[in-house]
Amino acid sequence: MLAAEAGAARNTLLAYRADLEAARKALGGPVSSASVEALKSLGEQWSDLAASTVARRSAALRRFYGFLFDEGFRSDDPSSTLPRPKLSRPLPRILDPDEVERMLEGAAEKAQGERPVALRNLALLELLYGSGLRASELVSLPRRGVRPGSPFLILAGKGGKERLVPVSDRAHAAIAAWDAVHPGGKWLFPGGKAHLSRVRLFQIVRAMAADVGIAPDRVSPHVLRHAFATHLLSGGADLRTLQALLGHSDIATTQIYTHVDASRLVELVNARHPLARRGD
Repeated sequence: MLAAEAGAARNTLLAYRADLEAARKALGGPVSSASVEALKSLGEQWSDLAASTVARRSAALRRFYGFLFDEGFRSDDPSSTLPRPKLSRPLPRILDPDEVERMLEGAAEKAQGERPVALRNLALLELLYGSGLRASELVSLPRRGVRPGSPFLILAGKGGKERLVPVSDRAHAAIAAWDAVHPGGKWLFPGGKAHLSRVRLFQIVRAMAADVGIAPDRVSPHVLRHAFATHLLSGGADLRTLQALLGHSDIATTQIYTHVDASRLVELVNARHPLARRGD
């Protein structure tokens, strides 16, 4: 159902499968026929897990039992007994613009030697920060996915939903340099028998941070995506535009980035709001 009707991406399907498997182990038997009493025990069994993990597993089970009830496989929906931990959304980790620029300058300096690995790494970094791609979206780009001179890239993101993302002149130049030494194949960033893995991308990004004196544990592909969003917002982008560029289905997800721009918003209210001018 998730694949055929909801159009869930492969990673989403794998996550649901893993959560249902974890529930099966905790229950000691089939999840589909679990009793209300058995489900009540999950809260205690999962008490040592992070609240976000418990919330995700419970959400997967609620979706599963809702499906069973709707399709007539169960006469009841026992999901009301599942744990509902309180969650507080953490603020995204970000880098300052000068820190990102240091990473870009360091990668560009290495790429001047025209070593294939250095040219590839610069192209990866330019797309991560300049386009705000998710790690999985970046590593799975096809060889000709970025068209020379085109200011946008059409991307199939989560759930197969297409969106336009910007491609800067700097990113185009880095991709062209990488393409000149590209080993060939289906993927823009090949690795092993397929494309570069997300784990390998994570390692590459952290190594580039360490090369310019930035603590590696502060940097990841997702942190660079956060930096893309935060710096765009600081530069004047509105939330709806940012939502479209990031591929968020709910603008509430995008609103988390407003915390970094509080000072600019206060200045905007003081300068533009009619009440701010009453004392003039």
